[in-house]
Amino acid sequence: MKILLVEDDKVSRITLSDTLKKEGYRVMACEKGHEGLEWLEEETFEVVITDLRLPDTSGLDILKAARERNPDGTVIVITGYGTVETAVNALKLGAYDYLEKPFSPDKLLSMLKNIAQFHDVIRENQQLKKRITRYESREIIGNAPVMQKLVAILRSVAGTDHTVLIEGESGTGKELVARFLHQFSERSKGPFVPVNCAVLPEGLLESELFGHEKGAFTGAHRRHQGYIERAHDGTLFIDDIDDLPLQLQVKLLRVLQEREVQPVGAREALQVNFRVLCATKVNLYKMVQKGTFREDLFYRLNIITVTVPPLRDRKEDLPILIDYFIKKHHHGDTPPRLKPQQLETLLHYDWPGNVRELENIVQRFLALPRDVDFLHFAATVDSTRARHVPGTVAAEGIDGGLSFDELILAREKELIDRAMEQANNNISSAARLLKLPRTTLQSKLEKWQKHS
Repeated sequence: MKILLVEDDKVSRITLSDTLKKEGYRVMACEKGHEGLEWLEEETFEVVITDLRLPDTSGLDILKAARERNPDGTVIVITGYGTVETAVNALKLGAYDYLEKPFSPDKLLSMLKNIAQFHDVIRENQQLKKRITRYESREIIGNAPVMQKLVAILRSVAGTDHTVLIEGESGTGKELVARFLHQFSERSKGPFVPVNCAVLPEGLLESELFGHEKGAFTGAHRRHQGYIERAHDGTLFIDDIDDLPLQLQVKLLRVLQEREVQPVGAREALQVNFRVLCATKVNLYKMVQKGTFREDLFYRLNIITVTVPPLRDRKEDLPILIDYFIKKHHHGDTPPRLKPQQLETLLHYDWPGNVRELENIVQRFLALPRDVDFLHFAATVDSTRARHVPGTVAAEGIDGGLSFDELILAREKELIDRAMEQANNNISSAARLLKLPRTTLQSKLEKWQKHS
C-alpha cells in the first residue's frame, strides 16, 4: 500500500516513516504542505496521512486535494491538543479518521490494517461488477450468415417495446438473446428479471410469478414480491413458457392485457410497467392445436418471433465459440489451443446440446492434463453423438449378442436419456416429451440410479 505522509515535526515524521516502512508500506514523507500537494499532482496514493497544522498550508487543503485526485483513497488526519474540533470538520469533509497527539504507532498500524482490508473489499466489488457487466453486456457471438441475420433483426426490434417470442432448441442461447434485447432497449437501466417455468415446481410457480400476500396460504409468513412485480420499469423474461400450466396461462394473459398483477391473496391488483420476452423450445402453435397451450395467449405472445439457430446449422462459428469459452474458463497466462485434428472431430459432431454442450466440452478439455491422449476425449464426444443416432443400440446389441429384453431395456434407457437432456433434466418436462406419467418416469430413473 502506497502512503503519503505530511508531517512538519521532524522526529514524528522520521519515526512514523521508519515504522511504516518496516511493516512493508511504501512511504513518501514530506515536511511542508505544498510538497504534499505536488506529490498528489504527480502520483496516486492509497492512503494520505497529514497533520492538520502545517507551516505553509492547512491539512484540510491536503485532505481536499487528496479526495479530488483519488476519491477511492483514504485520508487520516493528525491533530494536536485543542484542534479536535477541526478534526471533526475533517471527518465531515471525507477523512477516514483522526489521531490525536501523542498516539501510539500501533494505533496507526491497526488503523492501516483495517483500511487495507477495506480496500481489498472495494477491489473485489469492482472486479465483481466488471464480471457482471461483461456477462450482462455480452455480444452474441457468430459470423455465420444465420447469426448475422438474427443480430440484425434483434437490433431492429430491441428499440421497440413489443413482445418477442424467442424460439430455439435447448442450449442455443435464448436467454442471451433476451438479455441482448434488454441491453439495447430503452429499459436497459431497469431490471432484467428471468424466470424459468421448467425449473420452478408447479405448486410454487403461481406465487413466484405473481407474488402473494402474507397469510395467503400455509407458510406465507410475509408478503412476497413476484417476478412480474419485480420487473416494473424493466424486462420480464419467461423462459420455457411451453411448460406454463394451463390454469396459469389464463392469469398471465390477463396480466399482459391489463398490465396489472394481482398477487395470491391480494384484494387489489397492482399496476406494472414492463416488457415481456418469452422463450420456447417447442413449437407453440402445435401445442395450441393439441390443446396444451391457450390460443389467445399464443397470439398475445406471437407479436414478433425470432428463431435461434441450432449449432449444427452454424458450424463455421465453432472456432470463435471455442476460443471464447477457452478464454472465459481458462485461469492462467497463456490459454491452450485445440489441435487441428481435435477441431476436426468437433466439426463432425452434430451438437444435440448446442452451445451449452460445446461450453461443457471446452471446460472438460481445460480440466484434462495437456498430456492426456485426445482419443480419450474424442471417445466421449463420439459416444455422445452415438446416443442420438437411431438404431445404434440395436446394431450394437445384435453384434454383441444381447437378448431381446436387454435390447428393449437399452433402447428405453436411450430414449429416456435423450428426453432428459432435451428437458434439461426436468422430470416433468421429460415425461411430457415421452408421453409417460411422471411417476413412471421417476421410478425408472430411481431404479437405474440404484444399479448404476
